[in-house]
Amino acid sequence: MKWKRILAALLLIAVLTGTANASPAETLRVDVPFAILMEKETGTVIFEQDADTQTAPASITKIMTTLLIMEEIEAGRLSLDDMVTGSARAASMGGSQVYLEEGEQMSVRDMLKAIIISSANDCSVAMAEHIAGTEEAFTARMNERAAELGMTNTHFLNSTGLPEGDSESLTTARDVALMSRALIAHDLVKEFTTIWMDTVRGGEFGLNNTNRLIFYYEGATGLKTGFTQTAMYCLAATAERDGVEFIAVVLHGATSDGRFEAAKELLNFAFAGYTLVNVQPAEVLRPLRVELGAADTVQPVLAGHPRLLMEKRAAPNVHQTVEMVEAVPAPVTAGQNLGTLTVYEGETVIAVIPIVAGDDVEKLGTMQVFGKFLRLLFTGAL
Repeated sequence: MKWKRILAALLLIAVLTGTANASPAETLRVDVPFAILMEKETGTVIFEQDADTQTAPASITKIMTTLLIMEEIEAGRLSLDDMVTGSARAASMGGSQVYLEEGEQMSVRDMLKAIIISSANDCSVAMAEHIAGTEEAFTARMNERAAELGMTNTHFLNSTGLPEGDSESLTTARDVALMSRALIAHDLVKEFTTIWMDTVRGGEFGLNNTNRLIFYYEGATGLKTGFTQTAMYCLAATAERDGVEFIAVVLHGATSDGRFEAAKELLNFAFAGYTLVNVQPAEVLRPLRVELGAADTVQPVLAGHPRLLMEKRAAPNVHQTVEMVEAVPAPVTAGQNLGTLTVYEGETVIAVIPIVAGDDVEKLGTMQVFGKFLRLLFTGAL
């Protein structure tokens, strides 16, 4: 019949173009050379496009600068109200700046505003010197922190992202996503990254956010733009809706508008197609018998409180199985493995989550074991 021939032709076209069984992420492309899309909580990469090729990051470098500042605040070594004095070197920085003068004092709070909202190079250097003594020492800490985060293809030359002679810092889309994820784990930073317009110097100097998504994209939470003639137009964009936050990194875009459109396309794709699913056993986990323990049983629990990132279309096909030991010998240590919860999408395993002991259970001493034996002998009960 005619409709059967038409259907067969359509299926053949799909096979030949490689889209018959392709996931949505496999067919997605954005108009920048280097890009990645990551979910914040799980770190799951949904999409990548040449994400491990090194390129100059320009002012996206300041994500790491800001991360180190946030970690200093969290550790109690720095306060938002601390005053920072601008050095001659900080005041000499070109590019984006708030025209910091040598000897001028500004609070950490205002420094952060200037760095995050307006990408101020002078304030980045001032903060680097305030924290580490010199920008060189601060940059060494940036590279150490990058290594700790698994940013294997990154090397920073300074705290700003400005070129140094013919050289520039190098990174990749994947590494930018890793440091962006680390930064947005600090809730405090969003008090700055979500500002559209503000001022410093008691209202005398205006700041406008270089990240236009903050103004017009629903749920935008940050994060940082960048541009040099070598790096071209870069953006690390973050957005959150319904308790799910995504990180879209686009590097070396041809135009400023193009980087925002590419990031918006990635974020739209993520919000439309993916969700976080809470993983919980279908039934309450029963207490397990403890052999020769000070307590007769131990309560098994899931390791952590896991959530899985899934395609929305696949979520209805999720099911799970639980496997646990029948009993465990004392002593038992909290966190000791007792079994697994395996999560499936159809027939495919998508996660294996440990089931562990919720508490410590000590082993009975010799006299306690003897007393238990006597109770069993004379009463028939333990």
